Amino acid sequence: MKILHLSDLHLGKRVNEFSMTEEQEYVLSQVLDIIDAEKPEAVFIAGDVYDKSVPSAEAVGIFDDFLYSLSQRRIQVFVISGNHDSPERIAFGGRLMDSSGIHMSPVYDGEIRPVELYDEFGRLNVYMLPFIKPVHVKRYHPDEEINSATDAMRTVVAEMNVNPECRNILITHQFVTGASLSQSEEFFVGGTDNVDAEVFDVFDYVALGHIHRPQNIRGGRIRYCGTLLKYSLSEIEQEKSVTIAEIGKKGSLEIRTVPIIPGRDMKSYKGTFEQLTDMKFYENINTDDYIFIILTDENDIPDAVGRLRKIYPKMMKLSYDNSRTRSRSVITETYEADEIPPEKLFSLFYEQQNNHSMSREQTEFVEALIKEVWEEELT
Repeated sequence: MKILHLSDLHLGKRVNEFSMTEEQEYVLSQVLDIIDAEKPEAVFIAGDVYDKSVPSAEAVGIFDDFLYSLSQRRIQVFVISGNHDSPERIAFGGRLMDSSGIHMSPVYDGEIRPVELYDEFGRLNVYMLPFIKPVHVKRYHPDEEINSATDAMRTVVAEMNVNPECRNILITHQFVTGASLSQSEEFFVGGTDNVDAEVFDVFDYVALGHIHRPQNIRGGRIRYCGTLLKYSLSEIEQEKSVTIAEIGKKGSLEIRTVPIIPGRDMKSYKGTFEQLTDMKFYENINTDDYIFIILTDENDIPDAVGRLRKIYPKMMKLSYDNSRTRSRSVITETYEADEIPPEKLFSLFYEQQNNHSMSREQTEFVEALIKEVWEEELT
């Protein structure tokens, strides 16, 4: 059975106040072209359909059009909610859509019931597990000892009563230990939301969402397909793609990717104002890309943003990297504050105020304090 694996569409997302809607529509049309060429039997969308729990009407319209296009192709579609989604909104109408081959994950209620698919090798069970936290699992399993995300996931998987003789697939949206992060993901301090990969040993393929960098865990049986678009400076060098998973008889799995080419790429350029405004430089690049600019001039350039945007209309952010900013430990990378882990953000603030780093004892105290403040969220 051939499966096309997507995740983290983040429909409606804005990056540095630029709407990604046009780019999202563009790459979703590419996905449909890939589906027509590859002819998969199923499409998995592993969470974060939307960028907000209450999505805009425009974002909902884009997803509605995409789902309708998938339904017209008579393939099975599986959609789960991620941490950015409202599970109730993703679940709405799910029972009605099941008959058309569109399977929307219900709100977690303590029991995960598989959808059964069949091919020449027999039955294939697809389990849909939306994004969960330990507190969600505790609600339905109060007698279980659940002190971490791994404990919670182990409890959920045990409750599934997965038949190891069958082929079994899990679609979920979690942070699995060992995954490499980008700046655009949300995760908690101290790794307390990590799920150990061994919890998923019973599954033949785990289709993951949540991490924006495409990557394998344990050689490919556990797979993050990544986003279709670049959503942060740290993703600039990443090659975006969709994942194709071909599952044959029990124990047979082949993974490959098909590249996604954005309408506008995301780039970063560094140099002096004079260098970056020289026609000899910018005539050889696509100035309509989404661009981060880092100026190395020692003095601030008057109205630099306005002047640069006459050349680079989609310039997302301007920052400086010079002796002054380095000596003051200013963050020269163009990250949004909510893209930096809170303990790192506090550490940077401390350095800027005191011109030296926190001691080990201070760092441990801050991490413990943040963990205590977020205790309810983490457990």
